[in-house]
Amino acid sequence: MSKIVVTGAAGLVGQNLIARLKQRSDVTLVGIDKHPANVALFRKVHPDVPIIEADLSLPGDWTEAFRGADAVVINQAQIGGLDEGEFVANNVTATHHILAAMEQHGVGYFVGISSSVVNSRADDFYTRSKTAQEKLFLASPIPHVILRPTLMFGWFDRKHLGWLRRFMDRTPVFPIPGDGNYLRQPLYVGDFVSVIAASLATRATGTHDISGHEKVSYGALIGMIHDTVKPRARLVHIPYRMFWLLLWLYARFSRTPPFTTSQLEALVIPEEFPVTDWPGTFGVARTPLKQALAETYLDPVYGQIVLEF
Repeated sequence: MSKIVVTGAAGLVGQNLIARLKQRSDVTLVGIDKHPANVALFRKVHPDVPIIEADLSLPGDWTEAFRGADAVVINQAQIGGLDEGEFVANNVTATHHILAAMEQHGVGYFVGISSSVVNSRADDFYTRSKTAQEKLFLASPIPHVILRPTLMFGWFDRKHLGWLRRFMDRTPVFPIPGDGNYLRQPLYVGDFVSVIAASLATRATGTHDISGHEKVSYGALIGMIHDTVKPRARLVHIPYRMFWLLLWLYARFSRTPPFTTSQLEALVIPEEFPVTDWPGTFGVARTPLKQALAETYLDPVYGQIVLEF
């Protein structure tokens, strides 16, 4: 039986990966995450999988979880927020500590979860910290694969599309900035964790861009979600500057806003990410976007679980 440690186990990718891997009889899993509420939720959803509540940017006994491990999925990430120090701690410092713990205990393989933003023209806390994290992956002597996903959605999505979908139920009007013609390549997290599982099974190496194959404008994507869940909100386009100002005002009252002005600025940058044959490379099936949205938001169990920020 292989022992796999998953960091950031209580987040979007971690929860989805655990939900799928725990069904296998040849794998034993250990999760690590620092978010108290989401760790508590993890224990309710996955009572058969041990999880350690720990901040990986700080030294601690959590390093003992790596003893006897065959592989690690380095998945913890600071995605949103207003404090640059949090991005550095979670994406860079924590990764440095994890790699050191792996070398200490002789762990022979890891899957490094990077991000498509390393190819982006955006310049924000997330992009800079994920770029620095990937450099740590590349410098490690431990055999590994680096995966760069684009914007993800799926079960347990507390940010981005998940938050927007829930917002549709709370407001009579759903605003779309400008004309909404900002190209997106959303990636279904169910497909992404299949790539992670395949990497663990084959000990894949190299750096791989895992982007959504279906290119769709932001406005059209919101429309597809709206058609899937049929919420009370009516879709309305508002000027970009007004949208930016509303986000700025929201951030004055919330320390952890679900969508920030910097994310809006990144949203409207006209760019496309490489579309590679990751289904063929990793031997996994790709789920069509419309089907993936239905599986995400209409699932009677996992589709109803919401993580905290």
